[in-house]
Amino acid sequence: MSASPQDVFEKLLTSIVKQDHAAIPALYADDVEVTQPMAQPPLRMAGRDRLTEHFSGLTANLPLTMTARDVVVHQTSDPEVIVAEWVYDVTVTATRKTFSTANVQIMRVRDGRIVESRDYHDHSAFAAALQP
Repeated sequence: MSASPQDVFEKLLTSIVKQDHAAIPALYADDVEVTQPMAQPPLRMAGRDRLTEHFSGLTANLPLTMTARDVVVHQTSDPEVIVAEWVYDVTVTATRKTFSTANVQIMRVRDGRIVESRDYHDHSAFAAALQP
């Protein structure tokens, strides 16, 4: 039996918080479609190869620590689709600057892999916090 959408989301969130970027692409299907409408400019990634490239562009140890809290996963009438909400609490390790940012992710999981995801994250909050 393959992992449920909630199981896959929990693995994804754990990998992101731990900054285990190498583990993340395996959670996605070969033909995945990911959109990040709040990125500047908005980002669309098609295929696991493109997603792998995206995550390999992130350093293994970003100068920050993150925790996730207030995680709520909403089931939908479609058994493949969940809506997840959570808050990241972030500390920039060099400056000790802290901030929190809310997130929403709408995810379709089929056969234990993410096949489609719309990710609403405040990328500008991370960029601003990492500025010297």
